[in-house]
Amino acid sequence: MHIKGKVVIVTGAAGGIGRALAKRFQDENAAAVVVCDIDAQGIRRVADEIGGLAAVCDVSDFNAVKQVVQDTEKRFGRVDLYCANAGILVKGGLEASDDTWQRVMDINLMAHVHAARACLPGMIARGGGAFLNTVSAAGLLSQIGAVTYTVSKHAALGFAEWLAISHGHQGIQVTVVCPQAVRTTMLDGVADGGVAGLDGVLTPAEVANVAVQALAEKRFLALPHPEVQHYFQHKAADHDRWIKAMQRLRHKFPEG
Repeated sequence: MHIKGKVVIVTGAAGGIGRALAKRFQDENAAAVVVCDIDAQGIRRVADEIGGLAAVCDVSDFNAVKQVVQDTEKRFGRVDLYCANAGILVKGGLEASDDTWQRVMDINLMAHVHAARACLPGMIARGGGAFLNTVSAAGLLSQIGAVTYTVSKHAALGFAEWLAISHGHQGIQVTVVCPQAVRTTMLDGVADGGVAGLDGVLTPAEVANVAVQALAEKRFLALPHPEVQHYFQHKAADHDRWIKAMQRLRHKFPEG
């Protein structure tokens, strides 16, 4: 998918990767960019900055997501690309409460499901559309020190694969962007990006550039850190050896 002339929705767009995606889409001459976030002030600021439209939205709430999609379709006639970018990172292991598990899964996984349920009928009726889901390299590999994040991102990747397999014949394109460390608020207080920063810490703009290129090339995986492809292949080739390597990294970076 090329962005020029397209109607785009971006969630988690008050800052970080979402804001960078929205700016890049506007630079690519999108017909309209609707930016969503629970941060009302932040999202209005981004909308003013890029000349887009702001929509306050809790992506964990299907009705809220559906309303944004319906409002966009009513105003512009369609949604060409939905970017399910909002996500949260909660560190810790099995001490995480059930409420924490639910919150992380609602935002990191179910928000993607909500987007598909809201957008697919219109996209299929019009002959196609695209989803860009921010998943993280943790979905392909693992995130040391953050069990809820790891599991939710694996689930998000699985859902994206299912979506591409089940609806590709109806013109639905799915791309997942899977960076390692990115200079966002998720890295606040983490020196050099922690274990995820071993291959460098990228800017949100660099991630957005890779995502747009992957969309144009109809690629499922968008890997801002190309090393992730190598790690993923090693994991598939020898899972036991990969786990041992990750155990060594955990010893060096116990908090991630």
